[in-house]
Amino acid sequence: MSPHLSQQDPQTRSSITLMLDELGPLWGIAWPLLIAQTAQIGTGVVDTLMAGNYSDVDLAAIAIGFNIWLPLYLIILGTLFACSAIVAQDFGAGRIERVKSFLPQGLWVAVALSAVMTPLCLNSGIVIELLGLPPETAAKTTAYVSRVGLGFPALGIFMALRYHTQGLGITAPFAMASVIGFIANVPLNYMLIFGAWGAPELGAEGCGLATAASMWISTSIILLYVLTARSLRPYLPDRWLQMPDRQRIGEILAVGIPVGLTFFLETGVFSAITLLIATLGDAAVAAHQIAINVWDVFYIPMVSIGSAMATRMGHAIGAGNAHGVRMALRVGAALSTMIGLLAMSLLLLFPDAIIGAYTQSEAIRELAFSLLRLAALFIMIDVVQIVGSFVLRAYKETQFPFLVVTFSYWGLALPLGYVMAIHWGGSTPEGTIDFWYATILGIAVAAALITWRVRRLLSVLD
Repeated sequence: MSPHLSQQDPQTRSSITLMLDELGPLWGIAWPLLIAQTAQIGTGVVDTLMAGNYSDVDLAAIAIGFNIWLPLYLIILGTLFACSAIVAQDFGAGRIERVKSFLPQGLWVAVALSAVMTPLCLNSGIVIELLGLPPETAAKTTAYVSRVGLGFPALGIFMALRYHTQGLGITAPFAMASVIGFIANVPLNYMLIFGAWGAPELGAEGCGLATAASMWISTSIILLYVLTARSLRPYLPDRWLQMPDRQRIGEILAVGIPVGLTFFLETGVFSAITLLIATLGDAAVAAHQIAINVWDVFYIPMVSIGSAMATRMGHAIGAGNAHGVRMALRVGAALSTMIGLLAMSLLLLFPDAIIGAYTQSEAIRELAFSLLRLAALFIMIDVVQIVGSFVLRAYKETQFPFLVVTFSYWGLALPLGYVMAIHWGGSTPEGTIDFWYATILGIAVAAALITWRVRRLLSVLD
């Protein structure tokens, strides 16, 4: 499990051979991430399907509640991502004692984050009341979010363990725990939503309990793996309970908080755009949702590859291996570009088949056809933005991407889309296209700024 990428003189071997050498280790990190993140997305799909077969009110409660607790989840996930970047560089540099002592500090941060986010979920009714929902929907939404919050203490620990092992280049425990959690969620949902096998019939509240239980199950699995895997023993602390180290915790927060806020803002802007598009009519929001769902399918593998690339780059950065940094970047960028080209080809060549899987409505199909063409362009630009952002995170530079996202999405795309679609466009369904034009402009600006920063950062390697 050596952190050092090949130091052999690149002049003696072909570029393709060198990239193939890097492909194996990078893909070895990426594929479990892909499986795990697909399982996590699948949990939301199962929740939606089961709730939809129970009642429309419970389905609405889960849809609303999900958008309340998801940003809190992303803040925890993004902040603790710093542990992966820090551990990767220490591991690459051979600073094993620092790696070993780091996990307890990551757990302190996880506990602190959970201590903040859990009460927010448990008291979510204060916010839900402001939404003006029908009383029954509001009550079910509050119950759902508060029950999900019971799993947040486990969530923090899970993320701390996940990112510690990911920093070492080991992602299989994350995948295994996520898949088992997903599988467990199915019968738990059935039991607690519908009242099967003698359990109480709780609807949306039962779905929240099932989600919380699956979080605890996943955490137990990854903890068991970490405690028993022989390959991890050299990288675990001699004493798990240690006093908080202000310097190490400060390092996590300095790197991680901008990542958490970036994830929060990215999710928030798309939620805001969706809500605005909903004012343009049912056909508009349905067509928009089809395009967003298709984008999600390709976003997951691109993020998995980007995260694996950042880990490999972190190893090379820690080892002082400039050639390894370049190879990890080239392979990660090449794989992401291939996914982007595949997505673009499918969207441009088979739009009718894709849209037909969602709807037969002519009004929705016509608008969705235009949006899928724009989604093809969006995905190709997003490849650049995703790769560049993970390069910066590998270098533990996270404030710049946060500022770029804030400006590009919230300062440019959202207000421009509102002006074009609603203020100037008369709030017609075709305004959805204007929102997509504005979003593409925003992502293009973000990609250009991040690429500029990456080129500046990597120029020192030349």
